Amino acid sequence: MRWRNSAQRPDLVGTLARIARSRSPRNRLRMDLFGIRKALTALVLPPTGPLLLAVAGLALRQTRQKLGRALTWAGVLVLLLLSLPFVSYALQRVVASSPALDISRARSAQAIVVLGGGVRRAAAEYGGDTLGRLTLERARYGAWLARKTGLPVLVTGGVVYGGTAEAALMKQALENEFGVPVKWAETKSRNTHENAVNSATILRALGIGTVILVAHGFDMRRAEAEFKAAGVNVIPAPTGIPSFRYDSPLELLPSMAALQGSYYALYELLANAVWQVRRSAFD
Repeated sequence: MRWRNSAQRPDLVGTLARIARSRSPRNRLRMDLFGIRKALTALVLPPTGPLLLAVAGLALRQTRQKLGRALTWAGVLVLLLLSLPFVSYALQRVVASSPALDISRARSAQAIVVLGGGVRRAAAEYGGDTLGRLTLERARYGAWLARKTGLPVLVTGGVVYGGTAEAALMKQALENEFGVPVKWAETKSRNTHENAVNSATILRALGIGTVILVAHGFDMRRAEAEFKAAGVNVIPAPTGIPSFRYDSPLELLPSMAALQGSYYALYELLANAVWQVRRSAFD
C-alpha cells in the first residue's frame, strides 16, 4: 500500500513505543494486581463465596464427612442469610453512614462530581453500551442537584474491562436525556481511588476545592475519604440510602435484591479495610 504524503504514513515508531510502554514491567504489574483484586473479590463475595464453600463441603463428604457436612450447611445458610432483606438492610446501614444531603449545605460547593457505578454492555435496545443501574441512579440525582444549585458538573469513570467509558455515557445521558450540561468528563479511572486522584487534578487546576459528591450510600464513606486524601473537600450527596419499609410480609422473604444489597455492603466492608491498611502503610 502507498501513501500520498508523509502525513498519511502511519507512525510505526510511535506506535511501537506506546506498545512497549503499555507492556512495561510496572504497567504489567499494575494490571496484574488490578486483575488479582477483582478475581479475589469475585471469588470471596456472595453468591460465589458461599457457593464455593458448599461445593467444597460436598466434595469432602466422602473422605471427611463431618467437615464436609459442616461446610455444606455453612455455605447454604450464609447464602440464605445474606438473601434476607433485614440482614441486607443491617449490613448496608453499617457502611452507609452519610445522611441525605441538606441542600442548604450546597452553598459552599463549587461543583458537582458524579461517580460512575458500572456500565451495561451491549444493550440491544440502545444499540450499544449504556448506563448500568447504579450509574443511572447517580446521574439522575446529579441532574436533580445541578438544576437545584446551578453548579457545573464533573463526571468520572473510565473503562474497566472494555467498552465505553462510564463518564462518556454519563455525559451523553445527562445532556441528551436530562438536559443538564456536563462541564468536565474524566474517562481514565477504573476505581474509586483513581476517580478521586484524576478528578482532583482537574478540579485543582480550576481552583475548585469543595464539591458535592454523588455516590451511593453504601460506598460514600470510602469515596469521601479518597477525595479528601486527594485534597478535595467533600459535601456528601448519597443516593440509594437504605430504608427498611415493606408493604407485604412476602417482601421479608429471601430475594435477589436483598442478596445484591448484601454484596454491595460486604464489598464496601472489604474495600474499607483494604483502604485503611493501605493508608496505614503509607502514613
